[in-house]
Amino acid sequence: MDVIGPAGAGIAIAMENLFPPLPSEVILPMAGLASSRGSFTLVEALLWTTAGSVVGALLLYGLGAWLGVARLRTIAAKVPLLRPEDIDRTVAWFGRHGGKAVFFGRMIPIFRSLISIPAGITRMPLWRFVLLTATGSLIWNSIFVLSGFFLGESWHIVERYADILQYVVIGVAALAVAWFLFVRIRSLLNDRDTGPQPEAD
Repeated sequence: MDVIGPAGAGIAIAMENLFPPLPSEVILPMAGLASSRGSFTLVEALLWTTAGSVVGALLLYGLGAWLGVARLRTIAAKVPLLRPEDIDRTVAWFGRHGGKAVFFGRMIPIFRSLISIPAGITRMPLWRFVLLTATGSLIWNSIFVLSGFFLGESWHIVERYADILQYVVIGVAALAVAWFLFVRIRSLLNDRDTGPQPEAD
């Protein structure tokens, strides 16, 4: 972190948005630790990492905008167990709750990156997306950067609790996917069993 500086920390966070396995829970506290040692200021650490979050999110927003609703509906029609109506319901939900989803999603592991894609798909106004992303990212980044700043060499304590949060998120997501598959497969089986009824003579 002393070598790459605050700009390097920002680039690392931008890459973390594109490749979620890169751990922001490690990068951010190390930036805080470096700032506590005087390698750069705390303000620089917060500004550069938040800028990196916004840049990475904008790239994924662009991916979502390129995909678009029509293309996703076409893909859903070809994927087993998915229906174009699933895309319509998701888009409708995001239209109602997209602002909260983007803001709070920036503070949830894994979804921090993914939430930018539906924002692009639904073409959320860019100024609103950037404002919500920057605000949510600043809160998330501040928690970890300040932890590294004040904890010093014990910054890794934060990583332990962040890992627990990540496991909880993964567990909830896995349960949600399992429930979706269960409901969809049961619906398909019921449709197959009932089938078209023969017309009476």
